[in-house]
Amino acid sequence: MIERRPFSKLGGADHGWLDAKHHFSFAGYHDPARMGWGPIRVWNDDTIAAGTGFPPHPHADMEIVTYVREGAITHQDSLGNLGRTEAGDVQVMSAGSGVRHSEYNREPGPTTIFQIWIEPTTHGAAPAWGAKPFPRGERSGRFVTLASGFADDGDALPIRADARVLGATLKAGETAEYRLGEGRHAYLVPAKGCVAVNDVRVDARDGAAIAEEDVLRVTAVNDAEIVLVDAA
Repeated sequence: MIERRPFSKLGGADHGWLDAKHHFSFAGYHDPARMGWGPIRVWNDDTIAAGTGFPPHPHADMEIVTYVREGAITHQDSLGNLGRTEAGDVQVMSAGSGVRHSEYNREPGPTTIFQIWIEPTTHGAAPAWGAKPFPRGERSGRFVTLASGFADDGDALPIRADARVLGATLKAGETAEYRLGEGRHAYLVPAKGCVAVNDVRVDARDGAAIAEEDVLRVTAVNDAEIVLVDAA
């Protein structure tokens, strides 16, 4: 089962400094049929104007993964962490028992991100933050795990969830495969380009909600950059 969710049909709001599109119910956008996908609770497609951002605010008991598509995001939190994550790279915040953080675009132009929230498997743990570069060239023609709740994904950023966040870059005509385990949910969004997922066309920034598929065959119609979440 693959359900394409066109970008043009997503919920969202334009706040001037922030143009946000929501794949699932979030803030002022509510659709009872789209409250999440398995433990994937939020997938926001945000464009943040230069010199603006999210002021300090709290979170608890959520795994928050930020994939930077263009520009860079600067993170600061109540744990004393301060970091800048550039395009193609990833940051993870395990909110745990509670943390306050801010996210600002300190760049001269707009920054675009995917922000993904995944429900954790444990609650009340100490909060944590981390970021890591994932060069796009190292994902060429294949899926690479960017963040993971599994210890054997050693190079990935750790999250406290039964989930993986993966990325791939494909040239036009290339195919990458990913095996989805029984009973798991996947959500796929091309950051750039158009792909066919088991023959279902998914354009840039569309979502594809996937279940009951043993193997995902993702073929690039044109050059594409893909983010995929696999969760129980």
